[in-house]
Amino acid sequence: MNELIEAAAQAVGEARAKKPLAPAITNVITVDFVVNAQLAVGGSGAVTYLADEISPLASVSGALYINMGSLLPVHEAAVPAAIKSCAASGVPWVLDPVGIGLGNMRIGLYGQMRQFPPAIIRCNASEAIALAETWELDAGISGGSVRGVDSTDTVAAARGAAIALARFTHGAVAVSGDADLVTDGASVARVGGGSPLFTAVTGSGCSLGGVCAVYASVAEPFAAAVAASSAYAVAGERAAQESRGPASFKVAFLDELYRIVPADIAAADIVVEEA
Repeated sequence: MNELIEAAAQAVGEARAKKPLAPAITNVITVDFVVNAQLAVGGSGAVTYLADEISPLASVSGALYINMGSLLPVHEAAVPAAIKSCAASGVPWVLDPVGIGLGNMRIGLYGQMRQFPPAIIRCNASEAIALAETWELDAGISGGSVRGVDSTDTVAAARGAAIALARFTHGAVAVSGDADLVTDGASVARVGGGSPLFTAVTGSGCSLGGVCAVYASVAEPFAAAVAASSAYAVAGERAAQESRGPASFKVAFLDELYRIVPADIAAADIVVEEA
């Protein structure tokens, strides 16, 4: 078995055994889905928006998740406090760059993140391209366009941006799409599976970021991101077979995510190649 896939499979088992705390500053629209997905894979979640709460919480956590959707004024203090606390404590954090390019507060926060970069970036293709441009990285691409929270670019088009981001952060980047692309800047893993119904359920990507944080608590960033993407692909494919639409899919998906074991990751549709 490929060493990366083996490490990803091991992360699934480690998370269930250790039940790591992976708190979040996350999108208010999808809090329920994020925390329930974290619980389903064996982690423990907590959500806060206050700077004086997130700093001590981050310092005792396995990893932290920051989702930039539906920002409130309080985030202007809470987000910098969180990432600085993680940097000081050596705690990995996961970024979901929702809404990148919208508003001055987001622009300022993304600028600060460049100094204290995340261990994992979980995004769609357009967000990967836009973040690489925001951080002025040489990715050989341009023109990433985000329509609200949706991507207008393909995963293939974001390959250069994802690799550039991973090399800059010395972490991993997971780009969601029909087939996910996960990279550490040196290697690229392509993860197949999943279901089109993910796009019909709000919070699918947000909850994936939360699960990345759970696995980042027990594994290196690349293995953690591959574990999360693969778990979602397998659980999503299984859930779609027994669903009649988005509502039943969401319920079935959480059930299938709860049932994921290391052997499922070892047998998943994952192809690893050089970047």
